[in-house]
Amino acid sequence: MLKQKNIILNNLKILQDRIQTACLKNMRDPSSVQLLLATKTQDIETISIALDAGFGLIGENKIQELSSKIPLLSKHKTLIMPRENHFIGHLQSNKLKDAVRFADCIQSIDQLNLALKLNNYCLSINKIQDIYIQVNTSQELSKYGLDPDYFLEFLSQIQSCLNLNIKGLMTLGLQSEDEALVRQGFTKLRELSISARKLGLIPQDALTLSMGMSNDLEWAIAEGATLIRVGAAVFGARV
Repeated sequence: MLKQKNIILNNLKILQDRIQTACLKNMRDPSSVQLLLATKTQDIETISIALDAGFGLIGENKIQELSSKIPLLSKHKTLIMPRENHFIGHLQSNKLKDAVRFADCIQSIDQLNLALKLNNYCLSINKIQDIYIQVNTSQELSKYGLDPDYFLEFLSQIQSCLNLNIKGLMTLGLQSEDEALVRQGFTKLRELSISARKLGLIPQDALTLSMGMSNDLEWAIAEGATLIRVGAAVFGARV
């Protein structure tokens, strides 16, 4: 366990250095970019190493893992607070209740029916749920997310969803080694955020841009990312 701890802490240091270097290169404050740890398939002991080191923002891709891990992590005696639990995977409507129960923020809202059902459930339990709107800026068929051309219309359609608090936008980068093509998708998300705020379709403080992972975080930061999602580069390959 000591060896594993040292590896994880070293990986976190490498990531922090990468984020800082990318921010300075683009004349940004390094503190403006948060690191979210994608903890899919990782066990409690492994995640706790990062929590103990002060990295409190974690994200799960599956509701089953979110609901099973969060109660145990919340009881972790050396847990550093405050922290947030995010759901970053595709959300099915039959999993809404568990998502609301265990996720401080749901990053993957990309369907009108889903947003309406989520709002109605939150209304029934008197809760305001933080969310991000997921946009498929790369327009790859293999990815979830709203079509960018439908984004503003979608926002218009959920204006009555007062129990959903839009904190920002999320996208998955294009699977490509072509920097220009990958950055186009990140640019698009930033532009959509600006347009939505100008039109008053999302709150003026909904500034979070969740984009960029270990392979493209520098490009994402250059295009305005405020939250980077990284898993394997910290914890190692998924089991």
